[in-house]
Amino acid sequence: MIENRLAKKILNILLGNGADFSEIFIQKRAFNNLRLEDSKIENSSSGYELGCGLRLWVGDSTFYAYVDSLEESKLINAAKILSSAINGTSSLKILDLTEAKSSYVTDIRKPPGSIQSDARKDILELADRSARDFNPAVIQVTSTLSDTAEETYIANSYGSFSSEKIVKIFLAVNVVARRGKNIRTGYKSLARSSGYEAFDFKNPADLALEASGIAVTMLDAVGAPAGELPVVIGPAFGGVIFHEACGHGLEADAVLKNASVFKDKAGKKIASEIVTAIDDSTLEYRWGSYKFDGEGFPSSRTVLIKDGVLQNYIYDLRTSKKLGAKQTGNGRRQSFRNVPFPRMSNTFIDSGDEDPDSIIRSVSRGIYAKEFAGGQVDPATGDFVFGISEGYLIENGKISFPIKDTTIIGNGPEVLKKIEAVGNNLDFAPGFCGKNDQLVSNEVGQPTIKVEKITVGGIKD
Repeated sequence: MIENRLAKKILNILLGNGADFSEIFIQKRAFNNLRLEDSKIENSSSGYELGCGLRLWVGDSTFYAYVDSLEESKLINAAKILSSAINGTSSLKILDLTEAKSSYVTDIRKPPGSIQSDARKDILELADRSARDFNPAVIQVTSTLSDTAEETYIANSYGSFSSEKIVKIFLAVNVVARRGKNIRTGYKSLARSSGYEAFDFKNPADLALEASGIAVTMLDAVGAPAGELPVVIGPAFGGVIFHEACGHGLEADAVLKNASVFKDKAGKKIASEIVTAIDDSTLEYRWGSYKFDGEGFPSSRTVLIKDGVLQNYIYDLRTSKKLGAKQTGNGRRQSFRNVPFPRMSNTFIDSGDEDPDSIIRSVSRGIYAKEFAGGQVDPATGDFVFGISEGYLIENGKISFPIKDTTIIGNGPEVLKKIEAVGNNLDFAPGFCGKNDQLVSNEVGQPTIKVEKITVGGIKD
């Protein structure tokens, strides 16, 4: 994408007026998006973008610029303009660049460029037919398919460079079912850091059936009880509570800003002793995985909480320097137009020893929260409100009626302390995380867990 000769030249220009650090981030990305609604293609788009981000530090200040080009003259001019904005005292110079190494390796067997447009349409139509054939109550199906093929090159004034090819596939199916005046929805998605072989892992028809199953099942939902109740949270997407209510507080920039309830808690017990939580960007083909982060640092597995004790925060380069900590490979950015920040990758509560069925049997009266809808979280405190999109009553140790219009209200750090059981069925669910006006891909995960009690908001029929 760019010769190291030119990269070194640009880095040295950025350092020319006394910067403490300089960086070049190059990105080339091709993408396709397809949307099917009411059994018709409603939107189809493809695109290509190429550009370079330039960053430098002086003291505690960051300066950033980007160029929608890789022309040498434009890159050099942008570097000169950015460098002219500062007046530092350092006298650094880059003599050579060494390639960074990573153990993360994937095999892309069906890249997006090898897939015909009709094949993409066939995937959506298969999902549409499967969802509609599930039950006559299904009245609307919307499915979206997107793919991205990306290349990045990153070099910095510490003398390292990295390059990576990234391929991602995302399929989502949203189903609406109606019976009389009752209307319910079901949603499922599949996302992989892979080519179209992702659909060898999960058939689009099966994904659509799951979404329809949720929508139709929830038509029979009854009002939920209200008050403090034991809550069993299902595997995979149940991990969104840990992500939102706790994970953001473990990102080191929140710690630096005094905006985290976990500040100064390293080495202290913050959760039940049966809880171990991890951020791992090395998991093969996961939606939040990568070879290098957005700063060119190798991906890694970071134990955040072990046996209830806080072990690590989530760092990018800048926060690791400020806090004197080891970099974790979590400096992530949406594109070359953006500055990186500490961000989660694949973040999950690790598997335990309990059988999920035995966890359900241990509850005489409570709630099983399987899937969540929207919610609100205060990242500084961990206070949250989440809507349950698929939930059930637990009565006498058995899952009974589905429930509707139900929320859970609590505090993430307090929930961590009240976890009484952790299942052995760890699973993951993909999503997009927003922070500082940037979206990045990540996965949440957990096994089935039981929380002693959470405030449940419900409406009795």
